[in-house]
Amino acid sequence: MNLTSKRDELKKVYTPIGSAVARMGVPPNFITLLSLFLGTASAYFFYQGKLLTAVLFLFMSGLFDLLDGVVARTNEKASKFGAVFDWIADKWVDGFVLGAIGFAYGSPLTAITVVVVSMLHSFIKPVVYAEIGFSERIKGKIKDPLEGVGFFGRPETHLSIMFFALLERFNLPLGLEFGIRLITILTLASLLLRVLYLYKHYSKEFE
Repeated sequence: MNLTSKRDELKKVYTPIGSAVARMGVPPNFITLLSLFLGTASAYFFYQGKLLTAVLFLFMSGLFDLLDGVVARTNEKASKFGAVFDWIADKWVDGFVLGAIGFAYGSPLTAITVVVVSMLHSFIKPVVYAEIGFSERIKGKIKDPLEGVGFFGRPETHLSIMFFALLERFNLPLGLEFGIRLITILTLASLLLRVLYLYKHYSKEFE
């Protein structure tokens, strides 16, 4: 399931929260910064084995990541810098969280692989924007066909991390050691699906 492709439906859940935050006058870039700090703290707590705290911080980081865009659009504060900063913050958080879990509950090879695969899965999109183009940009948010391709992106990764972390915390089967390897495999499969999609539709030589 590609939750990113369900963005319009999911907006109905968190937009009211974002609208409330927007009325407080909080700058959207500050909200992005909060998401970055909370995500970094989550990575630290994952590495230290404080899993409930890590899950809470990761959840809050993800929530703020959703809210910054709502606030920016509601208060007409969307900017090109904000769009870039949001990408940077997302990849910073993903790299540190996945790397910390990979090292703590897997191996150095697991950590390196899951970070690289995750980065490529996201990085393929701006490369597509630059080399192929995109259909439209609405208030800074790019919409393109590739959003519906692949099945295991950032939302699925974070939900899986939290799920397996709770299993680990309560000593249930299939904890984080299994979870981080499964995340790696599913992200790689999703990345390959995107590459195959691009090859199928854009493999002709430049004219």
